Amino acid sequence: MILMVVGGLICFGAGLWLLVLAFQESIWWGLGSLLLSPVMLVYVILHWSEAKVPFLINLGGIAVAIVGVMMMPGQGPVSAPGS
Repeated sequence: MILMVVGGLICFGAGLWLLVLAFQESIWWGLGSLLLSPVMLVYVILHWSEAKVPFLINLGGIAVAIVGVMMMPGQGPVSAPGS
């Protein structure tokens, strides 16, 4: 559970960082990134030199959250009732 929260906080911080970078580029990049997720991805691709650090931190946060989910109890294979 703790890893999920930490991963979520890392993703939130990195996403906010990317959003600030997009708004610094122009109001249209910022609004597009805020309202439509694919625009943020296009921004990262087109402005890789500025956006690579927060993007990679975001991916790391996702990995931490996934590890947290996988470590939760009761996440094993589900068996059919009565078998």
